[in-house]
Amino acid sequence: MAENKKNDDAPKLLSGGNPQIPKGDGDGPVQDYIAAMPEWKHDVGKRLDALIVRTVPDVHKAVKWNQPFYGLRDDGWFMSFRCYTKYVQLQFFRGSSLDPEPPKASKHPEVRYLDLHEDDEPDEAQLRSWIEQASELPGEKM
Repeated sequence: MAENKKNDDAPKLLSGGNPQIPKGDGDGPVQDYIAAMPEWKHDVGKRLDALIVRTVPDVHKAVKWNQPFYGLRDDGWFMSFRCYTKYVQLQFFRGSSLDPEPPKASKHPEVRYLDLHEDDEPDEAQLRSWIEQASELPGEKM
């Protein structure tokens, strides 16, 4: 019985496998989101979170709209990520100002995306550069 109760308490996965996590401020809700990321996406989330923290040690975290957000206190958010069926999508809010720009455009003129699929080996040096550049730009207030 206790095992079934534990499964009932697990976060619901929304369309595309994105975990439904209550919004919240700080590392705790972000770690809850990462823990609920399904299958191979869980490892991607752990690696992304660790890379962001190593690159921007004073990063501020929160979960909003069922995805983790990263920013600097009093300066807004510079990036987030979320699960889709076949990839994890990184979102850089001022991505059009990054050099080079992340590869995927958005309907929002400044936003750029990077989609990470199961067998991708992301260029960690490039990711670190984008994260560092993004953290130095004015953040998005949301």
